[in-house]
Amino acid sequence: MIKALIKRQTSRDENPPPALQGRGWVAEVDGDHATITLSGDWIARISGLEADAVPRILSTGAHTIAFEGSGLGQWDSALIAFLSSLRDAARTGGIALDEEGLPASARRLLALASGTIPPATRAKGKSLLVRTGLRGLGFTAEAAEVAALVGAACLRGGAAIRGRSLMRGTDLLSCMRDAGAAALPIVTVVNVLVGGILAFVGAVQLRRFGADIYVASLVGIAVVREMAALMTAIIMSGRSGGAYAATIATMQGSEEIDALRAVGIPLFDYLVLPRILALTGMMPILYLYGCAVGIFGGFVVAVATLNLSPMSFIEETRSAISGSQFGLGLAKSLTFGGLIAIAGCRVGLRAGRSAADVGQAATTAVVASIVGVIVLDAIFAICANALGI
Repeated sequence: MIKALIKRQTSRDENPPPALQGRGWVAEVDGDHATITLSGDWIARISGLEADAVPRILSTGAHTIAFEGSGLGQWDSALIAFLSSLRDAARTGGIALDEEGLPASARRLLALASGTIPPATRAKGKSLLVRTGLRGLGFTAEAAEVAALVGAACLRGGAAIRGRSLMRGTDLLSCMRDAGAAALPIVTVVNVLVGGILAFVGAVQLRRFGADIYVASLVGIAVVREMAALMTAIIMSGRSGGAYAATIATMQGSEEIDALRAVGIPLFDYLVLPRILALTGMMPILYLYGCAVGIFGGFVVAVATLNLSPMSFIEETRSAISGSQFGLGLAKSLTFGGLIAIAGCRVGLRAGRSAADVGQAATTAVVASIVGVIVLDAIFAICANALGI
């Protein structure tokens, strides 16, 4: 009897129970520990997962499951689907998984599928001195790029005037039409209203002193010297400057600019120069037109509210405005036009390639243009005061 028991126990030790086996995997159980050996190719289009694979593995009663993946061939989402199903079922049953034997890329994808990717460690913040230095370097680099763009505009603009530029005439005419005739309605409305507002303000104050006639002088000098050039520039900043930046940024995102570079077409002559020349050339014309309609707006208000005769208003305006006032306004309009065009083109050229970058470029161009116009207007005011204009 004892011999029979010994023989039965020896036979049991020499012939352990067979390991569980499936398509591409073998599970060997050692007490509470199971090791799943993965082998072969796990490709979704050529391999499938048995419906009872996970229940069979969990039925072994193991408390921990490890993996051996050294024999794996090619694999894709089929392997991740198998591991994810096994992990979810193991969590439900309170079984621990040891994923160290899996390929590193498989472990990362498995973590991504579960949404348990550890948060990235927060980078150590830079000191105030370092941030200030980086801002300074960035500002210097941007100033150098803008200076190079201004220099190229002067050089290539002179060559274009002499007919030695690669710029196409049709592009220049299209930009001139967009920055000139197409902008007349909005320029008309704004400048007429500005002239009328100036007349109203002047009438309220000058009426107290019985100096109603000087409303004409106030409107004429304010419109010709400041308001026509300034308001037209602000209008063109929002209308043309933002459009230039958005157009070039869109070309950047659709890789049209890369294609132009690959073909060998000069970007400056093709994209930037027509816009700079068109806006710089049209701004003085828009300024003169803005002066006319602005004074007309003040004329209508003054005649209607102050009972001034039309001839007295015209005569007073003519005597108040001098050629130096128009010269100052023309100089402002030329400078404002070049600034708006250069700012819009520069912002568009350095924009990103996403759809959000297009809107950001347009916003940045408009803000930069308006701020630049106001700063330049203040500089002109200081210079004019110093020169006695």
